[in-house]
Amino acid sequence: MEKTNYSSVYRILHWSIAISFLLLLITIFLRLTWLNKNNIAIIIQDYLSSTNQQLTQEQLIVLAKKIRQPMWKWHTYIGYVLLGLFSIRFMLPALGKMKIPNPFAKQLTLKEKIQKWVYVVFYGCVIISLITGLVIDLGPKTLKKPMEEIHVFSIYYLVAFIVLHLLGVLLAEFTNQKGIVSKIISGSRKVN
Repeated sequence: MEKTNYSSVYRILHWSIAISFLLLLITIFLRLTWLNKNNIAIIIQDYLSSTNQQLTQEQLIVLAKKIRQPMWKWHTYIGYVLLGLFSIRFMLPALGKMKIPNPFAKQLTLKEKIQKWVYVVFYGCVIISLITGLVIDLGPKTLKKPMEEIHVFSIYYLVAFIVLHLLGVLLAEFTNQKGIVSKIISGSRKVN
């Protein structure tokens, strides 16, 4: 039996990135649903109407944005954590600790090439999201709107990647790579 391992650095980085993405998705989900500025504005207006008070729609939206601002700051903080994690992820190959997927390697099967291309595209999308997020937060105000338009597409590739990743893991677990889940948790598994 051959023993294969995921290093503790790899596993910590993998799960830290996964948790960061999950937290980012939660903030996006909240912004699009319960903490949507229009929903909050309606709740505020309903309350004010019951007390014979009234604000303009513009004032309601400003107030709604202020209410959800602390949650949205967490989105930014987590984005910076993700920037740090991906910086580490891309520095580790230089230290010989992890490899960047190479879909051009000749010995790869078609399945392995597709897997590696999915990761290359994913990394490219993450880099675009991180750069646009930085420009939104730190860049000139004139670039904020176009960067937000690009940054919004992050949810689509992220959800697509998570679905593909989980399906791939399940497929591997129930076919030719039994134990892959325990391997990414514990770091090793025995292979026949």
